[in-house]
Amino acid sequence: MPKRVLTGVIVSDKTDKTVVVNVERKVKHPLYGKIIRRSKKYHAHDEGNEFKQGETVRIEETAPISKLKTWKVIERVNTHATPERVDVDA
Repeated sequence: MPKRVLTGVIVSDKTDKTVVVNVERKVKHPLYGKIIRRSKKYHAHDEGNEFKQGETVRIEETAPISKLKTWKVIERVNTHATPERVDVDA
């Protein structure tokens, strides 16, 4: 069975080897049809304490590491990447 992969923002990096990641998803309301935001926090394993608060990261489901941790951080998502400039000769 494939492991689930989620993308979210780190809201806390205070604990050792652990980060708290806030994952937000958009859901259609069952009765009114309006798109609403739902969020959930996941405790993820960060072995080298290399990820900091405010960064966008991708987390992957793993076997339980502790009581709260069943996710690990895979990689940092580059949200500040700028598209390459294309010069058009007119």
